Amino acid sequence: MRWDLLFFDLDGTLTDSGPGVMGAVRYAFGAMGRCAPDETEMRSFIGPTLIDSFSRYFPPEQAVEAVGKYNEYYAKTGWLENGPYPGIESCLGALRAAGARLFVATSKVEASARQVLDHFGLSPYFESVCGATADDPAHGAKDVVLRAALRQAGCDDPGRAVMIGDRKFDILGGRAAGLETVGNLYGYGSREELTAAGATEIVETVQDLKALLLQE
Repeated sequence: MRWDLLFFDLDGTLTDSGPGVMGAVRYAFGAMGRCAPDETEMRSFIGPTLIDSFSRYFPPEQAVEAVGKYNEYYAKTGWLENGPYPGIESCLGALRAAGARLFVATSKVEASARQVLDHFGLSPYFESVCGATADDPAHGAKDVVLRAALRQAGCDDPGRAVMIGDRKFDILGGRAAGLETVGNLYGYGSREELTAAGATEIVETVQDLKALLLQE
């Protein structure tokens, strides 16, 4: 295989979390006494850290409060408005059977990520899950998460590792951590976004991703 260590984004790569994320954004804006942005703008919350996203609309202290409101909704309801992409479990199983080591590297709060993976039966495919901490959501910056994940993996050769994700934040974070990157178009990013960020490879479907990662 071209890469031995595979680091997967969660939202937009393993699961289609869009409805839950947008529901939580809508709830947070309402709780802050503001009208939520339109759906296109809400989709932009999938990928970056929450504090970065809310900081585009609120001053610093209010942005932190908005993140808390988002998490209120997501912890109760939003995480269930979600589901694995068709074919992703088969893809993960084939990669494990081929000898790859799989990890999750997400900007989502780590406990929420584990909850989602457990609920949908995906946890057994991964050695480790690395994400943000509830008391320090800025830790969810993708390059920070990836460096922590690389340490957990005991990786001393980043050339054997790849970051897989659907947004520019995954690609830029992977490159900053010294990894090659794969952008997927079945999530929430566009080809233009992933190309501009410098993705090593771009795939259109889960099946294309599986074929690429299993290539010798």
